Amino acid sequence: MDGNGRWAASRGLPRTAGHVAGVANVSRVVEAAPDLGIGVLTLFAFSADNWRRPQAEVQSLMELLAEYLERETPRSVANGIRLQAIGRRDRLDPGLRAAITRAEAVTAAGTRLWLRLAVDYSGRDAILAAARGLMELSRETLGTALGPPVDLLIRTGGERRLSDFLLWECAYAELVFSRRMWPDFDAADLAGAVREFRGRERRFGAVPQKLARATAAWLD
Repeated sequence: MDGNGRWAASRGLPRTAGHVAGVANVSRVVEAAPDLGIGVLTLFAFSADNWRRPQAEVQSLMELLAEYLERETPRSVANGIRLQAIGRRDRLDPGLRAAITRAEAVTAAGTRLWLRLAVDYSGRDAILAAARGLMELSRETLGTALGPPVDLLIRTGGERRLSDFLLWECAYAELVFSRRMWPDFDAADLAGAVREFRGRERRFGAVPQKLARATAAWLD
């Protein structure tokens, strides 16, 4: 969800206007995702490093998140969307923490889409926290504690880095970088990214299928 501030600046608007537009766009992308075969969608709403931003901007972002939860939780229940927040919660306002807990509880039965909002999130911190909570440490137990592996990671706003997002889960993710600022990233852009993903050959370290078949035929 990158590019809100630059989207606003390019229009002579305050950064907060970009964040408002970005939150509005979340609903459009979420509505489009299930019809594209997406079962799990994780949005990077607020990173652990974003606390370094001006206090007024941080406060605005937190208020927008609270408003989003209040507005979208009933719609999520009606549309079969399960909401979950990942990341730290101890630094959030108690009212926001309560809103997150309530949203997670009332949407828990949703099966059409699992929508995960990364709030006060750091991939490195998430790995550390998960490892500390395990009695037995292995790839399997750590992977289960962190969450589902990522198939496709889309970065908007023209940036080409992971920025501490889902580092373990993105081990074999396909990456798509879009120049579109998040408020302009629409259902068509999402569909295009999914098409590109489906056109790629995912080998997970193995030999490409065509080469493997050719090798097997030669050995026969």
